[in-house]
Amino acid sequence: MSQTPLPPLNALRSFEATARLGGVGRAAEALHVTHGAISRQLRLLEEHLGVTLFEREGRGVRLTAAGTALQAACDGAFTQIRDAVDRLQRRQRPDALVLGCSGSILARWMIPRLPTLQAELPQLALHWSAQDGSFTEQQQALDAVLLLAQPPWPRGWQVRELAPERVGVVVSPQHTAAARLRHQPPHALLGEPLLHTTSRPQAWPEWALSHGLDPAQLQLGTGFEHLYFLLEAAVAGLGVAIAPEPLVADELAAGRLLAPWGFGATGGFWVLATRAGAQDARVEALSDWLAEQLR
Repeated sequence: MSQTPLPPLNALRSFEATARLGGVGRAAEALHVTHGAISRQLRLLEEHLGVTLFEREGRGVRLTAAGTALQAACDGAFTQIRDAVDRLQRRQRPDALVLGCSGSILARWMIPRLPTLQAELPQLALHWSAQDGSFTEQQQALDAVLLLAQPPWPRGWQVRELAPERVGVVVSPQHTAAARLRHQPPHALLGEPLLHTTSRPQAWPEWALSHGLDPAQLQLGTGFEHLYFLLEAAVAGLGVAIAPEPLVADELAAGRLLAPWGFGATGGFWVLATRAGAQDARVEALSDWLAEQLR
């Protein structure tokens, strides 16, 4: 008896990430591809199956009945694959601490500090896992996960607060608006096209409210799927961006970026989280080191 051919794996991965994370933009960031690439894979999957998997809902998407059924199957299958890969990797490096964090944090903050980490904690072997979202079931399978998140903290987790999250407006000194913004109050930003990212759509509105401005008056310009690309564009002088302070600290120190109005607390934290009940001296050592670096 012949078996029904499976859809392409890339299409299934794109579907699983979109369904799990609740949007095409978040899936694109998690898989490190473009928004258009995810959309093409979803169309390919729907054509292969002959069903509609998602319906548009406002600025997001909602699973259809067929999509819900496929998500349940994919969730179980991909979880089994991830668990198998995790076991294989742990056998290869049984002493490694498996640490998850977003690709943007890994690229812009952690990798430049790895030499310092290796020098100061030479016995700590790390295996990195790119993770998006906050406090997911998948993240609980890791030894620890480094997150930017806001309380209250969910049940089932042990959360170590490393430092308050602080965000601010940043702009290259080469940008045409830099000189003007440095000498004006925040409302001067209202007429300026703003770089933004789909992974944190609330960042600009929250900043505006904290400075007594109407978010509806903000003018959004070029958008990016990943925070990493957003900040690269800001350094290149392509526009005004908003960013967590640690991710732009090196550029500020070098004068490649300016922060006209400094940085303010969001109410969130940088945290190192583990599943509740997990005890690991390596996590405690890493937590202390991260907190010191963030200070």
